[in-house]
Amino acid sequence: MNTLRNPLLVDKEIVGTLTFPSKEVLISTELQQEREYELNRAASLGTDRVKIKILFEDTDGLKQVETTVWAVTKERVVLKHGVSIPIKRIHEIKI
Repeated sequence: MNTLRNPLLVDKEIVGTLTFPSKEVLISTELQQEREYELNRAASLGTDRVKIKILFEDTDGLKQVETTVWAVTKERVVLKHGVSIPIKRIHEIKI
């Protein structure tokens, strides 16, 4: 089983093929607010093509992708080619 220290590294191209449950992965409101702040920061860095590491969880477990964040909506993080990850499934953003 994957842990926060040992996620499966995936290419951004396969993120669109993954299945995501609707349940929130962060239990604390404080952690959710911190995630929102980091996502907005990552989106602002996307204009400079800065790659961000996103630690997220799909139905199969913990994964990590390194990519540029193109946009952040109310519910999703948008990557290149319209691929997106539900915000509720993101554990951590590493800039």
